[in-house]
Amino acid sequence: MSYEVAHIDELEELPINNGEFVWRPVRRRFGITAFGTNAYTGNAGQRVIEEHAEADNHQEMYVVLRGRATFTLDDTEVDAPAGTLLVVDDPGVYRRAVAAEAGTAILALGGPPVFVPSDSEWIERARPYLRSDPERAIRILDDLRAAKPDGPVAEVAATFLALARGDGPAAHATLARLLARRPDLRPVLADDADLEPLLDT
Repeated sequence: MSYEVAHIDELEELPINNGEFVWRPVRRRFGITAFGTNAYTGNAGQRVIEEHAEADNHQEMYVVLRGRATFTLDDTEVDAPAGTLLVVDDPGVYRRAVAAEAGTAILALGGPPVFVPSDSEWIERARPYLRSDPERAIRILDDLRAAKPDGPVAEVAATFLALARGDGPAAHATLARLLARRPDLRPVLADDADLEPLLDT
């Protein structure tokens, strides 16, 4: 199967601490291997994230899916209604959360900081500024080229940089060099509204 869909309430329910709150093993359910993720549900006054610090330099993000929770991070309390994203990047911070409303559900995601972002994270951040704020686009794309100096992304970034500077011929030439080396990228580049006009027919 190429995809799976499940509602949080359809996931396996595993009671924690004699049923004080419920663990729903998201990662295991979907066979995710790129990052750790689990969901926790509980009612008002119940813990939904047990007190802990992380080991192995793990970073964690908590997403309050529904209800409301009160997080305690060391000695600081944070009110977290539905829609809140809370990131703890210091593994030594002791954290816990207590549900403040019935049916509170929290998704936890975490793992060691070894993730390599997709090139599109920079490209799509820069794209809105190509014409409205070229200098900002250039800074974003320069970051991309610094982070990933090898491979086609550097040439794609250089093409966008030329577009940001209003230099159509340079953009066209840069893209042509990439296609000469990697003709297999033509369908991907042709699907990009900013790059497609630069492709030779």
